[in-house]
Amino acid sequence: MSKKGSVEERDLVNKLWDAGFAAMRAPASGGATKRPLPDVLAGNGKIYLAIEVKSTRQDHIYIDNEKISNLQEFCNIFGATPYIGAKFIRKPWRFVKIEDLHITRSENYRVNTDLAFSKGLDFEEIIGGTKQTRLI
Repeated sequence: MSKKGSVEERDLVNKLWDAGFAAMRAPASGGATKRPLPDVLAGNGKIYLAIEVKSTRQDHIYIDNEKISNLQEFCNIFGATPYIGAKFIRKPWRFVKIEDLHITRSENYRVNTDLAFSKGLDFEEIIGGTKQTRLI
């Protein structure tokens, strides 16, 4: 994991704690384990989230098929809702459902800013709040 990615993961974990969720970063990146763990796991007794975090300065993010399969496998066992947490630098967090991701010709996945801000959810929505109407 790049330094930038771990900073974004910690930021998200702190936001989740501040919103009343217990949250943690999972030590799966960098080969710490072969288990299908998400980057961030959070819950509040009612809502359980498993989030694969991706951040970039570009306008698109590519995600390996294996990462998505692992996220789905974990969520099927644990009972969490899977999201791709997309952090485009200088823009607010967006959380994209797996079924909304674009599938590439090589059967990997892609999310760009247009998709993230048209189909993705904002932070308040994934924690059970209402949709924000503020424009970017």
